[in-house]
Amino acid sequence: MRFNFDIPEPNTKEALTPPSHSNSHSQSLSRSPSSATPANDEVEWLPLQNHPIFSTPTAANDAPRNRNLMAWDGASRLYYWDLNTQSLHRISLRFGEPDPTSVLAASPSKVLRTDVELNFVVGRITINRHGSALLLEGSNGLCVMYLYGRSSSKDSAVICRTVFVGSDLYLNTNNAIRTLKVSWHPYSDTHLGILSSDSVFRLYDLSSAIEQPEQEYYLQPVVRGRSRNASSICPVDFSFGGDHLWDRFSVFVLFSDGAIYILCPVVPFGSVYKWESVLEIYSDAQTFGLKSGSAKAVGNATLAVSWLEATFPELARQAAEGGTQPALKSHPYAPFDASVSLQGPLHKVYHGNEEDSEFKVTECDGRAVSFLYKAVSKDSVLVTVWSGGQLQIDALADEIQPVWMVGNHPRISVDLQKRVVGFAMICETHSNEESVVSFEQSSDKNIWLGHSPPLLKLGTVDLALPGKTDTGSVISLFNDPLIPERIYCVHDGGVDSIVLHFLPFTNQKNGIDDDMRPPTVQSVLNTCQVESSVSSLYGFVALADSFGSCWIVGLTSGFECIVLGMESWNLLLPARADKEKKFESLEENTVTGDATIISKELLAGPKVVIVPPTSPNPVAADSIEGRSTLHQYFKLFHENYVEYAHKVYFELKHHGPQLKKIIDEQHARLREAQQKLAKVEEKQENLENRIDRVIQTHGLLEERLLNLRNLPGIHKKPLSKAEREFKMELDKFRGVEIDALHTTIEAINGRIKRYSSSPQSKRPNQRRLIAGRRMSNAEDEMAHLKSSIAKLSLVNSENTKKVKLVDSALRNRESSS
Repeated sequence: MRFNFDIPEPNTKEALTPPSHSNSHSQSLSRSPSSATPANDEVEWLPLQNHPIFSTPTAANDAPRNRNLMAWDGASRLYYWDLNTQSLHRISLRFGEPDPTSVLAASPSKVLRTDVELNFVVGRITINRHGSALLLEGSNGLCVMYLYGRSSSKDSAVICRTVFVGSDLYLNTNNAIRTLKVSWHPYSDTHLGILSSDSVFRLYDLSSAIEQPEQEYYLQPVVRGRSRNASSICPVDFSFGGDHLWDRFSVFVLFSDGAIYILCPVVPFGSVYKWESVLEIYSDAQTFGLKSGSAKAVGNATLAVSWLEATFPELARQAAEGGTQPALKSHPYAPFDASVSLQGPLHKVYHGNEEDSEFKVTECDGRAVSFLYKAVSKDSVLVTVWSGGQLQIDALADEIQPVWMVGNHPRISVDLQKRVVGFAMICETHSNEESVVSFEQSSDKNIWLGHSPPLLKLGTVDLALPGKTDTGSVISLFNDPLIPERIYCVHDGGVDSIVLHFLPFTNQKNGIDDDMRPPTVQSVLNTCQVESSVSSLYGFVALADSFGSCWIVGLTSGFECIVLGMESWNLLLPARADKEKKFESLEENTVTGDATIISKELLAGPKVVIVPPTSPNPVAADSIEGRSTLHQYFKLFHENYVEYAHKVYFELKHHGPQLKKIIDEQHARLREAQQKLAKVEEKQENLENRIDRVIQTHGLLEERLLNLRNLPGIHKKPLSKAEREFKMELDKFRGVEIDALHTTIEAINGRIKRYSSSPQSKRPNQRRLIAGRRMSNAEDEMAHLKSSIAKLSLVNSENTKKVKLVDSALRNRESSS
């Protein structure tokens, strides 16, 4: 692969600021008080779903399928792009006022417009981490809109400075390069990562140059000397790593066959990282890498230590002196004799002897279309989306370590002071095969040996999407801002919530996995648009406040706003109910409730009177002995029965109001039950009619089922496993390889047109004599390009003939079966 990497001029400040404006980048990021929300006396706070901007119908026929017209800055501002007026609405939000489950929005909203005319339809907006710049992305355009540091105001709207990114490369009509994924870097407010259809990952720095990329990584997943089909070398998506060890310096790239590769280390120039995070991996490399018994591990660790010390010059001195500082700023650096290795494809590990550890692409239908990375405590979770509607959830079973390929020299661009301002690398995979071990056996013996971290399968989720088309379902993944174990999945049928209950490192206790529960899938929003071939949601964001409340906001195809409160507490606890204990507790409550009305002493009755024994001789009543005996009997009767009667009287008098209250409650419940019975009797006739209709419908469905069973196609045998795999391979060839060859031919034609129209081919005759050797080299390159085009056309025609033959053979096999 050949590429040009020109050295930019030293004064790169003019590249960011358009000629018609003199505002610097620092002014664009400073928040101006005049661009804030209107005064409090002019603002009316309404529920977000009732905001006036969502009441105007909008036509969005030209918007791309994977669209999202809403963004949240993570604090208190919601942004919405209006397709009718081509303007941006900034809405201030209040959470939990006055109802804890409500979201209030300020009306009217602040209107922001671009200072340049957009020649494309905006289909997706994303905001950087500090909320100072917004990315406007469309199928034929890409620009950044600075939300603060305005240039002017017009018609009560703020005119914001807007710049196009990579217009010479991605928006050129003679070029066939398309942007596959654009994302802000999580550790920089001015860096954009772009993955394009030419298998190149580029990193742009908007503070220095918007046309020339700062870093370029040419992805070569095919090992030299080996052949792979086109579906395995076409990237489709990427994601930056999270705040975990070397993950923060990693870029995860997904290819159409489901293979995942890693680029590490990738650091934007001038990005800021925590001091403790960088010191942790620096100490780890010195402790486990430099002191290892393997020469390969020592070599890899030495490269990592030298890279850290060059990228963060203050790291070694601060670590030696024991000083601490809050953060470290990265400096431009690239090794002159080594390029970053493309680690992968990531293989699967297993527990014991459950299944083979090789990477299988036949687990899900179709091809990989999207990708999501999320860090949950000590675990790095990777979610792969397939066009058939399945989600494959995996976790890294080992830590990521940087790997370079020594001898693969990069192209480095420097300024007049010999400082690195950009570089380009060809990133290839290792030629040797890495052995895959089980999850229990992956220990410290594999540290710093250059092995790719394996994947541990957490589960596969089948969304069972309705109305699948040939191009596959449009599925987007979003992280929950409050609960890291929850993922929101937006698809053609609505929104689903996926909760991860098991993670290999977070859920481990004493080295034993206690509970390997599969992910829980719950439908949050059902759009009920089965026949629609496009995504039914035009916008989606997840909101959260500091009190632990979470909401999701969706924008339907009719441009209606939906706000739903999400459960955040006790979401990860297993629901285990013991019915026997529950019934016992209910019985105990009823007994104790009755016992509180009358005391136990009264329920037990009076004490048993023990009559003293009488003498056998009769005693006269008027005698002294008779009177003493009668007095003793009266005393016993008074102590037992009279006092007991007094206690009964007093307690009944004391509990009279309570008994009356209980009786009144029982009467109220009786009246309520009688009312419900009356309503049921009123609806009984309607229920009987509905039951009759259901029975009739059931009969009609049975008749239709019998008719369908008599169809000739129902008796065909289903395809075997080998035939299904063969058909999936044909689909990949038909959907990817031919398009890849056409894209390659178009790219080469674009290069020929640019070269023919370049001023080098139109120089005067007197300069041709001086550069005769260069012209001859150019003619040789032109001849080489023409021969390459001829070969590609032949390969394309042969592949087309092969696909047609295989399709015809498959049809004959299906008809014969």
